[in-house]
Amino acid sequence: MATSFKQLIQQAGAQPPARTAVVHPCDVPSLQGALDAADRGLIEPVLVGPRARIEGAAETAGRRIDGIELIETPHSHASAETAVAVIQSGRAEALMKGSLHTDELMHEVLRKEAGLRTERRLSHVFALEVPGQSRLFFVSDAAINIQPDLLTKADIVANAIDCVRALGIDRPKVAILSAVETVTPKIPSTVEAAALCKMAERGQITGGDIDGPLAFDNAVNEEAARVKGIVSPVAGRADILIAPDMEAGNMIAKQLTYLANATAAGVVMGARVPIILTSRADGPAGRLASAAVASLVAAARRAATVLA
Repeated sequence: MATSFKQLIQQAGAQPPARTAVVHPCDVPSLQGALDAADRGLIEPVLVGPRARIEGAAETAGRRIDGIELIETPHSHASAETAVAVIQSGRAEALMKGSLHTDELMHEVLRKEAGLRTERRLSHVFALEVPGQSRLFFVSDAAINIQPDLLTKADIVANAIDCVRALGIDRPKVAILSAVETVTPKIPSTVEAAALCKMAERGQITGGDIDGPLAFDNAVNEEAARVKGIVSPVAGRADILIAPDMEAGNMIAKQLTYLANATAAGVVMGARVPIILTSRADGPAGRLASAAVASLVAAARRAATVLA
């Protein structure tokens, strides 16, 4: 299992590149992110959008797009619709957001007739490389589900486990976060954490070791867990941190990014294909790591299909 984004990118580069529909890459950052990922062997891009604008972005960036498939569309809504159709037809196995609003892309992904929905709720998984830490951390959900109920949280946990298993951790350790480590009805997230642990115990959530409620300190730091007398295979060693709601998850990810100098990558899970949601604030390293995560998820699904 990779312990850094550099290793993660190398791991993904050793797999066949994931054919990826890049939706409306009409500015330099989004187009360059796709081309950089292609250069590293992470994806095989299919550019979907207005030809003149994509070619203009390539010229501004000083990059060539000769030989890359480009499907022309008139505007961003058509780009999202066409990219989803490319997935439906089996011509791509991942989506990458370009310079259009996330809501516009996700609306098309979630259309029932589009065929990209599964029985799971969609959720976002942040991968974070934190300086001074010996492992990557994964935070969910920090971008899609605002106030998830218990069943949605179960899907969030299952999606995060699937993502991390695809990266090489056979049985990830999952911490269900709250403000305290004890179950108290005054803090509903502690009750839901206990319920999620029982669901895992009964086989409703599989593939990882789950414990909660855990506060952030004793989820990630073994000494903090020891001092509080918490005995658990997860406490102090969590790979996945499940936030009680989107606000908390977003704050965790952004605090680690801006105060601890973490580099963040992200992917949306729960659809038929992984979806790379890049942000205008993402740097080259984060964009490459996001592509690497999606590529490894696509490779795991490819292998599972072959075995099936």
